[in-house]
Order: sequence, then C-alpha cells, then structure tokens
Amino acid sequence: MRVLIQRVTSAKVTVEGYDKADIQAGLLLLVGVGREDSLEDIERTCRKIINLRIFEDEKGKMNLNIKQVNADILSVPQFTLYADTRKGNRPGFEHSAEPRMAQDYWKKCNELLRQEGVTVKEGVFGAHMEIALINDGPVTIWLDSKQK
Repeated sequence: MRVLIQRVTSAKVTVEGYDKADIQAGLLLLVGVGREDSLEDIERTCRKIINLRIFEDEKGKMNLNIKQVNADILSVPQFTLYADTRKGNRPGFEHSAEPRMAQDYWKKCNELLRQEGVTVKEGVFGAHMEIALINDGPVTIWLDSKQK
C-alpha cells in the first residue's frame, strides 16, 4: 500500500461538478493499493497514519498526531501511485491492484482509521475527481508498506 499524506488547512473533492467531500485542517490521503498488498499492509499503514506526529505543538515543533489535534482525514483512491515509469514515456500500472481488490482495501483502510476515532471523508472510487487543497507547511509524507 502506498499513501501520499498531505497536511492541509483545507481539502475538497469534486466529482462531475458536485462537491463530494471536504475537510478543514487535517490530512489528505492519496491511497494506492498494490497487487501484492495484504491486510497486514493496510493495518500497518493505518497505524502509521494515526500515530504520525506531523502536527505542530505550541512550540511549533511537529510533535502531535491527528487524534491529538482532533483533525479530519479526506481519503482519495489513487491507483496511479503504482505507476511504473522505468520504460518509455507512458506509465504502466501492472503493479496496481485489480479494481475490486483496490476498492475493498481502500474501504478497509478508511474503516480502520474511523475505528481510531478519526472522521474520515472519502472521494469516489473509479471516478474522475478534482482535488483542491491548501497544503499546510507544506508537509507531504510518502508511506510505502513494503518499505519496513
């Protein structure tokens, strides 16, 4: 599982001209599921997201996690995180999970985050989405469950 985490002051998903979901301060997650991912990958990644200390404390030091600042998550499925660009100029996606598996694992990830007491809003799986965000910091973190 690959997740690009962006700390945001706001983020919004629009689908076919309609606002689907939005958050104020929190995390925008672009979530990719790989063909070889397991439930263990999802669980480990979700634990890391919940516990990442990337919000600033009163001294301006990144020392607080999402639960400590009572922020929300906007989770967006993003199969292109598994793009293979080693050959040619057109990316290949043979390492991305098949759509059914990807959707199931993405939904499972969102549910695990919710079980931790965090509000999670979602983009739309398989839809063409427009994502608007204001990156805070900027703070952008890359997680890959296969890099232990």
